[in-house]
Amino acid sequence: MNILLTGGCGYVGTMLTPDLLNEGHKVTVVDIMWFGNYLRSHKNLKIVKEDIRNADKIPMKGIDAIIHLANVANDPCGELNSKLSWEVNVLATMHLLEEAVKSGVKQFVYASSGSVYGVKDEPEVTEELSLVPISDYNKTKMISERVILSYKDKIIAQIVRPATVCGCSPRMRLDLSVNMLTVQALAKKKITVLGGSQTRPNIHIKDMVAVYLHFLRMGQKIQGIYNAGFENISILDIAKKAAKRISCEIIISESNDPRSYRLCSKKLLAAGFKPAYCVDNAIDEIIQEFGSGKLKDEDKWYNIRTMKNLDLTKKI
Repeated sequence: MNILLTGGCGYVGTMLTPDLLNEGHKVTVVDIMWFGNYLRSHKNLKIVKEDIRNADKIPMKGIDAIIHLANVANDPCGELNSKLSWEVNVLATMHLLEEAVKSGVKQFVYASSGSVYGVKDEPEVTEELSLVPISDYNKTKMISERVILSYKDKIIAQIVRPATVCGCSPRMRLDLSVNMLTVQALAKKKITVLGGSQTRPNIHIKDMVAVYLHFLRMGQKIQGIYNAGFENISILDIAKKAAKRISCEIIISESNDPRSYRLCSKKLLAAGFKPAYCVDNAIDEIIQEFGSGKLKDEDKWYNIRTMKNLDLTKKI
């Protein structure tokens, strides 16, 4: 297949791209590259440096499927420039879909977010529950989902609501809970936990990549919305998992972050997906990468710091 992958230079995209190529697909990556490009060249890989808001400049000819990962990710980044977030996350998605339909693209896989549910008390948060987004980022994901579903009679629409991703990537992120807490332990010998009782769902990056490949293979057999998260763990328990492996102190302070929910992915499991990794694997990988010197606690691995350095508070 000819695959268009937006955000292919990102944290997940950098892991997904080589797996798509290994499966024999031809891949066109479109990425603005705010966070660099860590992809290796390949005869079946074309990399286009472009803002996804410029839908008319994105090559669609001959594309069979789109995996849409590009977005302004997480709450702090979404709040940095609200206008930018809505343009990138919602309007660009709509224009991308319109161009895809015009060009005869058959399949559209979208990376939404498990955070669209907001604060939930239910023991299992399923796809049927109401969405109560509490930030700009959450809201842009919810609206984008609705836009995509409005095209479901014209294109195979598959929406994934991922848990918080963890584990190593060449384009690393250290602003995600498991990664962040583990590196704090390694670099500072102490972990600062804000609150700690909040439960968050997690998914290993290799399983996240496998989810997108699964949707691509299944095609029209599975459509609609699917949660993707397999370990519901409190922030404090994540810190304790890291502290079991790394000699460090855990410091607990107050938090004004109320987000707490347990993602249920039974629907995805029923569709034939089988997870193979866990949070413990992610912690072990980070310890190994940090110990070898390949991974350091640097600003470039934090989205918000990079966006501020690029002065994206003013960029529109």
